Amino acid sequence: MSEVIRWSAFSCAVVPVVLLWYGTSLAGATGTALGLAAVTGVCRILLRQSERGAARLRGEERVPCRGRHHRTGTGTHRGGRRPGSATPVD
Repeated sequence: MSEVIRWSAFSCAVVPVVLLWYGTSLAGATGTALGLAAVTGVCRILLRQSERGAARLRGEERVPCRGRHHRTGTGTHRGGRRPGSATPVD
């Protein structure tokens, strides 16, 4: 994330200079710089929230969900009739 913020800060500095170079007014370049800074700030906040949410989801995925009918493995049976046998297992 920090690299994205660095590039956006760089653009906040370069874009107004380029605009001034090509003849835009100082007020227009300043307004553009402020607008870019505002967008950068909002994007930074949204990126942080997204990273926190992703970290929270990764943490929840590691906790095994052992519900009422959880089976320990594929095809595991705890008694009853097994496929292919005619008698119940004790």
